[in-house]
Order: sequence, then structure tokens, then C-alpha cells
Amino acid sequence: MPEFTWRPANEASTDDVEAIFGAGGARRCRCQALKVPGWIWRDSTQEEREAALLEQTACGTDGPTSGLVGYVDGEAAGWVAVEPRENYPRIWSRRQPWMRMDPEMEGVWSVTCFVVARGHRRSGLTYELAAATVEYGQQVGARVLEGYPMDPPPGKTVIWDEASVGLLHVFVEAGYAVVASPTLRRRVVRHGLGA
Repeated sequence: MPEFTWRPANEASTDDVEAIFGAGGARRCRCQALKVPGWIWRDSTQEEREAALLEQTACGTDGPTSGLVGYVDGEAAGWVAVEPRENYPRIWSRRQPWMRMDPEMEGVWSVTCFVVARGHRRSGLTYELAAATVEYGQQVGARVLEGYPMDPPPGKTVIWDEASVGLLHVFVEAGYAVVASPTLRRRVVRHGLGA
């Protein structure tokens, strides 16, 4: 059975991050959809998005960082974005109130994006990454982890763009609970970690 390990992105190499983001839709977005205020990631250049991700991951430094890199048998295989909710300006600028529930709550870290490298998809890696957010949240002193997953109706699927925020059953398996159902397919989930 393959061995899964993870580390904060600042403890990974830029090559590891590139191995995950270098193919598929994530190659273009670079996990910037909720990060930068005032513009939509598609309105930025590819170079701007690549530079922003490298700065945010802070590979090879003491951090802080913007996510976790997952490894399968030592090979960089997946990414999950997790950091303090206030680091996501577009969560606060969007019209959907469910993205800014309990704005005064302290210690909330948002889990906003999953990316699995080609060759590792459909292997259950997102479950491992979701569980890693809980362990990491405890290490860094987060009080609450919050995600915004999709929950498609039975028999329905989601496209990559939608699934990148995570699927409800993945979060539930990691111990998150639904706190709001703002649309037919969107859920807000939280995992309380204590003080």
C-alpha cells in the first residue's frame, strides 16, 4: 500500500509544488481565485499567478505558508490550500454571505482548494489531504477549520472547477460537520479544534 506523507508547503521544494500544479486546470489558476482582491484570476497574467503562488507557499523558508503538499511514496502528488481566513480577501469581497459567516470569530482557517497531480487522481488522495488539514490546524493553533465544498445530488457529478473546492463527503470523513447549506449544492463545513 502506498505511503502518504505531507508537509507544509514552505518545507517543500518549488519543484514539488510545480509537479502538482504543472498540469491540468490548476496550472492556470495557481490557487489564486480567492487570494487577490480587486481582480479575477483570469484577468491576471500567468506570470503573475505563478509568482503569487511561489511567494505564498514560501518554499524553502520559515514561512508562513499557504498550504500543504502531500506525497505518495515520496513523490509530490497533491496540494491543499489552508491558511487563516483573513488571508483570503475575496472571501470577504464576494456577495455570498455564507463565505463570511461569523466574521468576528477568531482563529478560523479556510480550506479552499485541492489539487491532485496526474497519475494520482482517483486514488483517495483528497481524503488524505483533508485529514492532513486537521493535523496541521492543531499544530499551528487554529481554533476552527472551515471549508466550502460541493455536494452534488445523487447520481450527478461536478466539473473540475467545482470539485477543486473539495467534496462534502471528503470533509465529513475528516471530521468536519455541515454548518450551512447556502445553495442546492454548496455546503459550509467546520471542524472545531479548540483553543
